[in-house]
Amino acid sequence: MRKILVVGSGQSGLQLALGLQSHGYDVTVLSARTPEEVYSGRVMSTQCMFDTALGHERDLGVNFWDNDAPRIEGLNVAVAGEGKPMIEWVGWLDGPAQSVDQRVKMAGWMEAFENRGGNLVIHGVTVSDLDRFVNLYDLVVVAAGRGELVELFGRDASRSPYTEPQRSLAVSYVRGMGPRPEHLRADAVRITLIPGVGELFIIPALTTSGPCDILFFEGIPGGPLDSFADLRDPGEHLHRTLELIREFVPWEYDRYRDAELTDAHGTLQGRFAPTVRHPVGTLPSGGTVLGMADVVVANDPIVGQGSNNASKCASIYLNRILEHGDRPFDTEFMQRTFDAFWEDVQYSTNWSNAMLQPPPPHVLELIGAGMKHQALCDRFANGFNNPKDLFDWFMDPEKAKAYLAELEANPTAV
Repeated sequence: MRKILVVGSGQSGLQLALGLQSHGYDVTVLSARTPEEVYSGRVMSTQCMFDTALGHERDLGVNFWDNDAPRIEGLNVAVAGEGKPMIEWVGWLDGPAQSVDQRVKMAGWMEAFENRGGNLVIHGVTVSDLDRFVNLYDLVVVAAGRGELVELFGRDASRSPYTEPQRSLAVSYVRGMGPRPEHLRADAVRITLIPGVGELFIIPALTTSGPCDILFFEGIPGGPLDSFADLRDPGEHLHRTLELIREFVPWEYDRYRDAELTDAHGTLQGRFAPTVRHPVGTLPSGGTVLGMADVVVANDPIVGQGSNNASKCASIYLNRILEHGDRPFDTEFMQRTFDAFWEDVQYSTNWSNAMLQPPPPHVLELIGAGMKHQALCDRFANGFNNPKDLFDWFMDPEKAKAYLAELEANPTAV
């Protein structure tokens, strides 16, 4: 029986571990925290997972929250004007999306992994630890996206256009909001672009205390939304969030004026530079480890692809490991496995990086055309599930022009 060590207990690491476990592999997961510590700790992310990524969870039988999480059926896109949206439309998804607080999901998956016979070890891992572990396992996969372990994987400058953070991030998990906006027939992620300032995302989600909304600001550094770094009190964090909503997205304010945090750990703020790293990490002893998901492809969350990419990475790595059989997991295997992931993730990475810049004229034209063409709105919404499709019309000026001409000639064209 092949022995595999997974370092990290997030979306990608646990999903991979559960998958390998279901195929009879001897899997050990190293986590810095117990399930109880994860569940009662600070929120770790925003997340909205779309149909393809959720399908990988269904395939493993670990979609434990389908009956409890809000069923997200669309994306409401708006461009802020003076006190009201200049542009607003809704695109509907072909398959529902879902957002589950990672505290809930990761604690649940850790318990499921143990209950199914997996070896969960609570241990903070250093590079020197990996140097000891690498000879005890057939393969070591690093899925912990922070700290010194990430530095094992060198930055790929050819795929990393930014060296500095492009957004300041501020998150609040809230409850006690008003009813859903009348123009939405179902739960939807609401995205408001605030020109020259940043973006507000509102995501229906499931947290430790039940359904909630996630309020998520992405602020251009140095701008008015970049104002959370000095806050340590969660209540002050929420107060500032609501004040900024009242100033820049006032039509959303009434729904949230009486909102409260879901719990004392329901806020998060920070920033990082989007970075792609080389997938093979070399230890001081010469041993090698394989990086996965946001260890090697860390995108800004502006288009909500992080947890989706993590799920897709886990699925691709699982299939590659299974196909590899009893052969050694050498550096050639590691590189080819990452290359298969990059073939998929390159589209969301390039899209994320492009959306951090002011929108070019053809994108503005497409967003405006959403007021007229429902097919465009729906296609954009489903691009979050399949970012590759966006490169056939959204990301290229000439293809955008041709698509708009096609819509004018046949408004029902997809």
